[in-house]
Amino acid sequence: MVTAGSERLAAHSLRRRLPVLAGAGLALGGGLYGALLLIGLAVPAPPVPVEQVHGPVMVFGFVGTLVALERAVAAGRRVALLAPGCCAAGGLILLVAGPGLPGKLLLMAAAVGLLGIYRRLWARQPSVALLAQAAGAFSWYAATLLWLAGDPIAGIVPWMVAFVVATIAGERLELARVGLASPVAERWFLAALAALIAGATGATLWPEAGTQVFGLALLAVTAWLATFDVARRTVRGTGLPRYAAAGLLAGYAWLALAGLLWAGAGPAGAGARYDAVLHAVFLGFTLSMIFVHAPVILPAVLRRPLPYRPVLYLPLVLLHTSVLLRIAVGDAAGSEPVWRWAGLANVGSVLTFLGCAVALSHRRGRARS
Repeated sequence: MVTAGSERLAAHSLRRRLPVLAGAGLALGGGLYGALLLIGLAVPAPPVPVEQVHGPVMVFGFVGTLVALERAVAAGRRVALLAPGCCAAGGLILLVAGPGLPGKLLLMAAAVGLLGIYRRLWARQPSVALLAQAAGAFSWYAATLLWLAGDPIAGIVPWMVAFVVATIAGERLELARVGLASPVAERWFLAALAALIAGATGATLWPEAGTQVFGLALLAVTAWLATFDVARRTVRGTGLPRYAAAGLLAGYAWLALAGLLWAGAGPAGAGARYDAVLHAVFLGFTLSMIFVHAPVILPAVLRRPLPYRPVLYLPLVLLHTSVLLRIAVGDAAGSEPVWRWAGLANVGSVLTFLGCAVALSHRRGRARS
């Protein structure tokens, strides 16, 4: 039975999370605005060139805050909220003041805080899945450390990719509980994870060969996910399991493409291939993971329901269709108008998902009331 005291405690805890989530939302808004500037849309230019920090704001200010907030809730300690709080604040400072020292330091502090959260969770129950997520937090720390040392954003991209890939792969292992009973699957996972971190390190020290190794490591991680993830079976189901599986498998395809582009051609710091690799990972893979995990994660973090409805396929299909047009026609075929319209549709897919999520959550909340 839920007592009045426990309800008040839950409400108080929720009030502490809301400012952090609001910060993540503002970071997302600023990052999307930067995306509109990058594709050349005629929108008012802000005083600070937010397009210069578009990548770190989206990856760390938005995605990083969501990851750290979910882990902080799992840790169950008030001090753990400092990690997502620093992350959201760092992303907002980058948007307001540009790529200066304060924003970078806050993002690095958030990575250290997330590592502390994983240390606490490890003491509670060690697992291979948790090790992967901790490797993701270490990659986040390495990326911000190199950025502070003066590396350009293009130079820290492998570490940014390692953060999202290791984190999501670990969460898939944790949520789905797959592969843990198989020694072969576990050894394969650990080998792919080690190769991912080694490849990111090599890409920093020896960009040409290291980036190719990193691409091969991405392919190894993708092969593991495609082989052992339960999405291969649940895609034949119905409802939320099928929706989640469809988004997962489509995301894995984009991750494989990024691995092939890096493994086959080495590093790229600008141009069409750079655009294709970045958006295959951070749009096709990462945002797809967020879309399909939201109905599971959001209720745990905000105590607000997000029921599955078929309308959730709309933003998911829009996301993958727009990424396909952006990469296949805009980048590969060199069609700038298609590239620009596909970029606008990328932003539209995110806004459509947010609109669907708010409407479904509000409707379920009113029904319960």
